[in-house]
Amino acid sequence: MIDPQLKDKVVLITGANNPSGIGAAAARAFAAQGARLFLHTYHRSYAAPAAPQEPGEAMYLSLQNAGDAVVRELRAAGARVEDIEADLQDVRNLPLLFDRAESAYGRVDVLINNAANTEQDTFIPLSQLSEDSRAVDGFSVTTISAELHDRHFAVISRAPALLMAEFARRKIERGERWGRIINISTDAAATFPTEVSYGASKHALESYSRSAAAELGPYGITVNIAALGPIQTGWISSALEQDIAAKTPLRRVGRPDDVADVLVFLASEQARWITGQLIYIGGGWRMPM
Repeated sequence: MIDPQLKDKVVLITGANNPSGIGAAAARAFAAQGARLFLHTYHRSYAAPAAPQEPGEAMYLSLQNAGDAVVRELRAAGARVEDIEADLQDVRNLPLLFDRAESAYGRVDVLINNAANTEQDTFIPLSQLSEDSRAVDGFSVTTISAELHDRHFAVISRAPALLMAEFARRKIERGERWGRIINISTDAAATFPTEVSYGASKHALESYSRSAAAELGPYGITVNIAALGPIQTGWISSALEQDIAAKTPLRRVGRPDDVADVLVFLASEQARWITGQLIYIGGGWRMPM
């Protein structure tokens, strides 16, 4: 039997709002290994639709403010979990995640940067887009703006970069020699039409990750990237899911637990010699040379 040696490790996961999302699935997977959890959530200000029955934009939005439900579920299952609600666009909130986690557990061993901002944008003026082109997979598309750019980069690349630096500083000052950082990206980071700010901010996160792996390795901290293909977290409509499954070698769409199992591996003792790597998790959806 393989022992990941994660029992009693403290795992900080950002973006655990959605019970059907990556962050919640990761929390369940680490809890199953006996890890202690510190979850970050963020309640968005939009009015979420009421309990839609079919996957798509309405369902995805309705799930985004359910972080309290995730915490209650985990505690009911016996997991040790603490949480904080914070806007990662505000840099003053970033050290608070570690302050609160250390107050509860004394340290953080594993940092998973999962939180994201997802808004569809394009370089094409809206006046040039047909009505059909103003929505992709059921989500509305708009022309890139300073506000859209800044929201994506603040949450997806700046916050993880500063959280990695804070994680490293505290580890190094305490003289600890073991740490794991796992950053969640997309397999479309290099080129992402209709989600140009999302893709670019993920590409920046990948660069930060490789630099962090090179610099933090001497301190016993590994840094890796999980680049995801399509994962059903409530946003993939039934028709789109069928299309994705037909084009995926393993013939189905990805599930959050598919990702969570890889995150547990990357945090485990078995992954001790892996750092600075980008691992595609998508059932073969993308196969780079």
